Amino acid sequence: MIPLLRRIHGKVFAVLFAGGLLGVLAVLPYMLDLLGNLPVERGAGPDISLPLLVGLVLLQNGILLAAVIAIGMILSERIGLRMPLIRAWATGEAAPNPRTILLPGVLVGAAVGAVLVGVEALFFLRRLPDAMHPMFEIPLWKRLLAGIVYGGITEELLMRLFLLSLVAWLLGRWWKAPDERPTTGAFRVAIVLVAVLFGLGHLPATAAMGPLTHVLVVRALVLNGIAGVAFGYLYWRHGLEAAMAGHMSAHVVMQVPGVMLLKAMLP
Repeated sequence: MIPLLRRIHGKVFAVLFAGGLLGVLAVLPYMLDLLGNLPVERGAGPDISLPLLVGLVLLQNGILLAAVIAIGMILSERIGLRMPLIRAWATGEAAPNPRTILLPGVLVGAAVGAVLVGVEALFFLRRLPDAMHPMFEIPLWKRLLAGIVYGGITEELLMRLFLLSLVAWLLGRWWKAPDERPTTGAFRVAIVLVAVLFGLGHLPATAAMGPLTHVLVVRALVLNGIAGVAFGYLYWRHGLEAAMAGHMSAHVVMQVPGVMLLKAMLP
C-alpha cells in the first residue's frame, strides 16, 4: 500500500481534491433550491443548521473524493490514461498545446449539449411529471454553477478518473495489448459500461421528485448515456481535462439556450 501511495503526485492530488470539493460546494445552492420544491411534511426530518449541513457534506464527500482520486490516479497511470495539462503544471514538465486538449472537449461538449436538448424536446419533455417542471425555474446561476463546477469537475473525477479507469483496468487484466495495457476494445466497453452507470446514478435524484416511471428511467439512461460515452471518449483520447471541458461546455448549452427552449415548449 505504501509504495502505491508514494506513486501519487502530491500536488496533482491536491489540485484534484480541491477542485472536487469546490464542486461539492457549487452544487449545494442548486440542490437546496431543488429540494425546497419537494413536498415534505413538517417535522418529517431533523432540524439542522446550514453551516453544520455544509460541514457534514464536505466531510463525507471529502473522504470519498480522497479515496477515488488516489485510486483513479494510480490506475489511470497504469493503463495510459492521462491528465496532461494538470500533470505538466504540477511537475514543471513541458505542457502540450492546451488547444489540442481543450478545444476538442469544448466542441464535443457543445455538440452533446445540443443533442441532449433536442432529444429532451422531441421525446421526453411532454412526458415529464409536473413535479419535475420546477427544475427549469431554478435561477440560471445556480444551474450553471452546479453543471459547470460540480458536473465538470467532481462528476468527472468520480466517473471518469476513478470509475472508467477502474473498469478499463479490470477489463484489461484479461483483454490486454502486448504492452500490458487494455486493448482498444476494452476501453470502448469500459466507456459504454460507465456511461450506463452514469445514467443509473442519476435515478435517485429523479426519484426524489416523484415516482420513477419507465419513461424517466429510459430518459436518464439515454441522456446521461449519450453524455457519458462522449466524455469517456474525450478522457480516453485527449485526457481528463478534455472530458472536464466537454462536460462544462455541454452544460452551458443545456442551461442557457437549452432551458430557454424547453421552458417555451412546456405545456
